[in-house]
Amino acid sequence: MDPDYSLSPAGGDALPLAVPASCAGLRLDQALSRLLPEHSRSRLQSWVKAGQVTVEGKVTSSPSQKVWGGERIEVHPLPGPEETAHRPEAIALDIVHEDRAVLVVNKPAGLVVHPGSGNWAGTLLNALLHHAPGLAGLPRAGIVHRLDKETSGLLVVAKTLPAQTSLVRQLQTRAMGREYLALAWGQVAADGTVDAPIGRHPTARTRMAVAAQGRPAVTHYQVLERFVRCALLRCRLTSGRTHQIRVHMASIGHPLVGDPVYGKPARGGPEDALARFPRQALHAQRLALLHPETGQAMAWESPLPQDLSGLLAELRNAS
Repeated sequence: MDPDYSLSPAGGDALPLAVPASCAGLRLDQALSRLLPEHSRSRLQSWVKAGQVTVEGKVTSSPSQKVWGGERIEVHPLPGPEETAHRPEAIALDIVHEDRAVLVVNKPAGLVVHPGSGNWAGTLLNALLHHAPGLAGLPRAGIVHRLDKETSGLLVVAKTLPAQTSLVRQLQTRAMGREYLALAWGQVAADGTVDAPIGRHPTARTRMAVAAQGRPAVTHYQVLERFVRCALLRCRLTSGRTHQIRVHMASIGHPLVGDPVYGKPARGGPEDALARFPRQALHAQRLALLHPETGQAMAWESPLPQDLSGLLAELRNAS
């Protein structure tokens, strides 16, 4: 076989290119960035390293290879992560209830609900598509509401478009009941309500904040148990804003234990249960709704996961 012979790389339709004289002396990835400006340089580099680019008919895997003008290049694009995000994956689900219209899942902490930047695979959506392939025909695979990655607990998914429409309306009209258990720093004096709009933080765009121009948000909280440095609360939502409980409790001086974004570092050594708790102490314990098909009132409760129940046991023993 001719030593210069190479098979065409696998990938999408080839993009034939000719290196112009203006690119002479540039690295291959730099030249590709000029010739294919619609793609990021990092993506072009990844295609080169994956063997998806040929120069004069030969596969190259070096983005730093120099070009001198006149070379024939073929690029075989690979789909970006966002293009393959909605793929079924065999991820175990803790299913609390399922019928032909709805699916209620007990989500563990650490599982992202929907693919997004930095989390294009391994999400609840991927698991749902594997469990019920028909969800591929619904917006967001039937997901109606979300929980933060490190928040555990109950979440409802619609299995039909009419069911999804019904559940979204129940959220909008506050007919869907959602209650959370949260461990908040400080001595919470009494039960209360935080009624404060929430919007994107003005400078830290990955965070939310109480903001005058934000969307209305109301959180009711009830003190269930007090400890020396924190309190166990039941929180009930009458709105569903991103990070709502975390933002609201932080706004009144009681951020959640373990919250890396809105909380505060706990003082204490490795023996301090509060200091070593690895996530925000928040669990979606109860979910109530009207069944989209029958109109029947339904409700489910989720026991505390092992990490939170273990933390509470240590706090009670210390008290």
